[in-house]
Amino acid sequence: MKNRRHYETKPQRGAAIIEFAFVAIAFFTLLLGIIEFGRFMYLWNTVQEVTRIAARQAAVSDFSAASIEAIQRTAVFNAGSSGGANLPAGGEVTFQRVNIQYLLSPDVNDVVVDMPANPADNIAACLDADRRDDGCIRYVKASICQQSGQGNNRTCNPVPYVPMIGLFTFLGINIPVSTVVMPAESLGYVP
Repeated sequence: MKNRRHYETKPQRGAAIIEFAFVAIAFFTLLLGIIEFGRFMYLWNTVQEVTRIAARQAAVSDFSAASIEAIQRTAVFNAGSSGGANLPAGGEVTFQRVNIQYLLSPDVNDVVVDMPANPADNIAACLDADRRDDGCIRYVKASICQQSGQGNNRTCNPVPYVPMIGLFTFLGINIPVSTVVMPAESLGYVP
């Protein structure tokens, strides 16, 4: 009798492990997919806030190179002054990808060609009818993008989403460019 029971249970050994393996593959693929989708939605929504913060800060801050870099770092929630700065849990959105432009009009292609020397000079240019069309900053535009090209021929391309998990590399999705245009305020002018 002992031998008979021994042979009856022997073919069932390891069946639970095999069944668990099949179920675990599907379960963990679904779980990791949900995590990736959540991270993508986090980035999609957060770039809106990053560009809003950058545009607001640029409208009230000086437009020197050091000030612009500080605005870019603050926009990605990292106010440090050196080293790399990127969005938490979003390595794709770095402070260098926060693009700030100064505009003559709300038309996003109407970029200021001759930048004023300082905020006081900008106010003088805006009040002077002859200089109003080329050297008067009236609006600030902030966007998240990869820039390509040189000088005035620069283009703003979407930032590609890079999945944390190599299993989902087929998701060739771009993070939206996300542009915010605000009226320029003091631009750092202190009377």
